[in-house]
Amino acid sequence: MTEREIQVGQELPALEIRVTRSVVVRYAGASTDFNEIHFSDRHARAIGLPGVLAHGMWTMGAGLGLITRWIGDPARIGRYCVRFTRPVVVPDTDEGTLVRFTGTVAAVADGVATVNLTATCGGDAVLGAAKAEVRID
Repeated sequence: MTEREIQVGQELPALEIRVTRSVVVRYAGASTDFNEIHFSDRHARAIGLPGVLAHGMWTMGAGLGLITRWIGDPARIGRYCVRFTRPVVVPDTDEGTLVRFTGTVAAVADGVATVNLTATCGGDAVLGAAKAEVRID
């Protein structure tokens, strides 16, 4: 993809990912983050949470799937930052919950596209100020 092919305001194809307890447990193993709020409703509720939560870093990383699917090469991502705004609550069902990622090109300059990302779950934003810089030349 070249700078001529990318326009400010261009929307990336949305990415929807279904998060189940199985996904959360596997991420816990991969990240070695075994905090009980990621697998036990009892522990999560004991500290005032509504239930088991997906890891914030899982949500952040899943957002990169939107960018890599669009650009094709994860090595082209130069910078990525987010602010966590709400947790992703994962019910104990086969369906889990759905996280939807969207992105819009905010700027194109000097061979770099800046993409603003949104991530929502149940209509609520779960990431804020999410931005990725992608080399496009």
